Amino acid sequence: MTESDAEPSRLALLRFLERVQLRDLERTRGWIAQEEHRAAVARRRAERDGPPEAEWLVEHGLGGRSPVYVHVGGCWSGGRRSRGVAREQALRALAEGVQPCPQCRPDTELGLLE
Repeated sequence: MTESDAEPSRLALLRFLERVQLRDLERTRGWIAQEEHRAAVARRRAERDGPPEAEWLVEHGLGGRSPVYVHVGGCWSGGRRSRGVAREQALRALAEGVQPCPQCRPDTELGLLE
């Protein structure tokens, strides 16, 4: 039996395992760096563009408590006292008697009027 036919030593196997794990570690670190870069780009984009525009707005009166109008998101008449709401909340507000904005007609957009 020659030296080349002999089983690898335990130490040689452990060194091989170490090389494989180091290569895997470097690959994992590369993936982490890519993900950190993607997150940083998304964060910068969000800071630059601001929050996404809401599809529906509810405008509150001067006291801030009672809603006075429902708007389509982006309505020029919405004002600073408006906050974004989900479609269901806009429908509920209209059903409870909150007035639709006469400019953007959210009741038509929501399918309440044709």
